[in-house]
Amino acid sequence: MDLNDISPSAGRKLALLFEGIRYSSALGAAAAFAYPNYNPYRFSPGEENPVGAPQTAIPYLFRTNDDTVVRIKGCGDSDWLVSGSEADGFFLCNDAAAVAPEPISFVPRPQWMDDTTADGFPLRQAGVSLIGDLAVINIAPGCEYFVADKHNGEAMRCRFCVYGAPNERMDHLGQEIGEVGLPDQTYSRMKEALAAIVSANTARHIYLVGGSMLERAKEGRRYIDVAQQVQSVVQGRVPVTCGSGALLDEHIDVLHREKLVTSICFNLEVWSERLFEMICPGKNRYVGYAAWIAALEKAVSLWGVGHVYSAMVGGIELEPEYALTAESAVDMAVEGAEDLCRRGIIPIYSLYWPLAGRDHPAHMARLRGYFEQLNVRYRAIRRDYDMHIWDGFMCHRCAYMQLECDIDRIPCNASAPLVAS
Repeated sequence: MDLNDISPSAGRKLALLFEGIRYSSALGAAAAFAYPNYNPYRFSPGEENPVGAPQTAIPYLFRTNDDTVVRIKGCGDSDWLVSGSEADGFFLCNDAAAVAPEPISFVPRPQWMDDTTADGFPLRQAGVSLIGDLAVINIAPGCEYFVADKHNGEAMRCRFCVYGAPNERMDHLGQEIGEVGLPDQTYSRMKEALAAIVSANTARHIYLVGGSMLERAKEGRRYIDVAQQVQSVVQGRVPVTCGSGALLDEHIDVLHREKLVTSICFNLEVWSERLFEMICPGKNRYVGYAAWIAALEKAVSLWGVGHVYSAMVGGIELEPEYALTAESAVDMAVEGAEDLCRRGIIPIYSLYWPLAGRDHPAHMARLRGYFEQLNVRYRAIRRDYDMHIWDGFMCHRCAYMQLECDIDRIPCNASAPLVAS
């Protein structure tokens, strides 16, 4: 069984995530009004290049006719391309397959991204971004695992991560390594951006995230501060998820007692203590595998089943240094999915895109097969355990690198759809 047997829409999305989209004038034209992609399109050697530059801006996300959201990955070798225009409509085409062009629309660039705060600061740099209908709050992006002392010569950052590397984002947000608090100005600017999003009714859920701190107590206090600032704007009208590291019980209690968040997502990233130690050395050293799971179980005891999640990086374990076959990697991930569901924790699998230089076609083919089989088998586990992804946490309108919400829009059989309303 493959994804097309369960959900043709999810199967097509998987193909697009791996095969990418070739540049076309229509794709380039959409960049003028679409939500901007953080990665520009890079032309391959010998590829037709109508812009005359090595790279150019492209949109970030598009929606298919059934409202599936797909992240755009530029690829000069892809058979997928976009045709049409803003006036006549855009279409997803494949010039190597006998499929009819499908109408699509690009997730638009919101007006607030071109506005400034009361003190003249660009709102787009205020630490708020949108993924479909999900507003992501990240006003402390620098992860301390990147700058922690090496242990036995080993860096502490997670092996798949480049997003948390300290850089210029920290400067304009006023984040200081080791310091819990952020400048009042940072909170004020974030709240202006969030207020603009809420007033435009473009966010159905909010996700709080940021770089990890070496001291769990400090990280807990920071997330309480951020959640309080966010609630001063939304006042309970939009569901909020805490996407921190595994917090101490006392801080989990505060988040619940003061109704600062409606769901929890402490990202375990990978299943098995061996892989956790190898792939997430900082999380392992400063928190520990058992303590991480215990924090998730603590959250389940407060918020209940359906409100506690763990993002997992689907496919990192296929890198050769972890010595797993594709079959054994899928089996291990499925074992972890069932174990977490048994505890009332719902894992969410984000597709791992290998870093440049590690994306050999044969490796990508193994990764694609792994991700497809994992999602097919995990869907059966959600059915067996009656686990529902709450749409206050995530839905098909924002799951741009995940497939669970797309798959669960299709009933398993004669029973009701899996997605909880």
